[in-house]
Parts: sequence; structure tokens; C-alpha cells
Amino acid sequence: MFLEQLKKKLGEQRFRFIGEEEAYRSAVLLPIVQVNGEWHILFEVRSFSLRKQPGDISFPGGRVDETDESPLEAALRETHEELGIGRRKIHVIGELSPLVTSPSFVIYPYVAELKDDILRLPYNKEEVEEIFTVPIKWLLNYEPYSHLVKIKFIPPKDFPYEKIVNGKEYQWRMREIEEWFYDYRQYTIWGLTARILKYFIEILKKEM
Repeated sequence: MFLEQLKKKLGEQRFRFIGEEEAYRSAVLLPIVQVNGEWHILFEVRSFSLRKQPGDISFPGGRVDETDESPLEAALRETHEELGIGRRKIHVIGELSPLVTSPSFVIYPYVAELKDDILRLPYNKEEVEEIFTVPIKWLLNYEPYSHLVKIKFIPPKDFPYEKIVNGKEYQWRMREIEEWFYDYRQYTIWGLTARILKYFIEILKKEM
């Protein structure tokens, strides 16, 4: 009886990793557009007036609100708010694997075609400084470069050292994050946007 109940409960789990339910959840759209008959990926330059990451290059997207039915709905809502494109002109192609940066932060990326004249998109200038596109053909032939960033764990003063072996002498592991960079014309794509982009381009390379 217990095992049957356990099996049922495990089958009802909706979350894909431990901590997802409490994590800060964000969703982005990787927009594919046609420019002069060639496929491109569209990027945003975040407004310099924003408090967080002004001037950084990103995909349209943002936090998954409680009112959003799903991360996909959040990505579509944010894309509409930032780029001013109607939902009927957004054709969702598929979902990429979630990017889990830590147990408390996850990004859900989706790939979609924007069926509109991107040069005439009435994007929200309070959030978006400018938009630009990069040819997928160029990205398939470009070799991004990377740099390692080391992260040190520093417990707070009230950390219960007496509960763990070796106490204050415990050897915390140094964590390293590989940051990727794409240089295209005057733009540098890096950070989480570059990680999602690299993952997507690697999928394309496997299929070709």
C-alpha cells in the first residue's frame, strides 16, 4: 500500500529539479527572424536606464509571475512587452533545456520565429536600448572563447560549524564558472545569454 501511494506521489511531481518550486524562475525567448532571406537570431541591448545589467545583451524575457500559466507564457508576455510584437506573430518552435545557475535560480529558454518586420518593431525604449540580429550562418562558423571565473563560498558568521566535521577548518570547494564570449561587430554577447546561445548553436551543429 505504501509503495503504491509513493509511486502515485512521485508520478505527480511537476518539477524537474530539487528546489525548482522555490527558485527564482525566469523565461526567455530565443527569437529567430529572416533578414534578406537569411535566418538570424535577434538580440536586445538592455536600456542603460535599468538598475540591473544596463547595457547588457540579452534575449527578450523576464521573471515568471504567479499570474503566468507557464514559463512559456511568461516568455511570450515579456517578448510582447519588450518588443511590441503581437503574439499571433510569434511562432513557438520548441523548448531548450532549462539553465539552472544555482538551486535558487533557473531560466527556461524557448525558440520561436518572429513573423514581423523587425526593423519596424515598436520596442519598449524604457527596457530596450536597441535591437540587432546575428546571422545563424555566422554563428555556426564562429568559435566563441571563454574565461574561468572562480567563486568562493563564505559562510555567514552564525554558520553552525559545530555541526560539521572539521568545523571552521572545513575545506570548502572553490567553484569555477566558464563564461563564454561572442564578439560580433561592436557587440559582445556573454553571460547567461551566451550560454543559452552556445547550447542552441551546438544543437544546430549536431543536426547538420
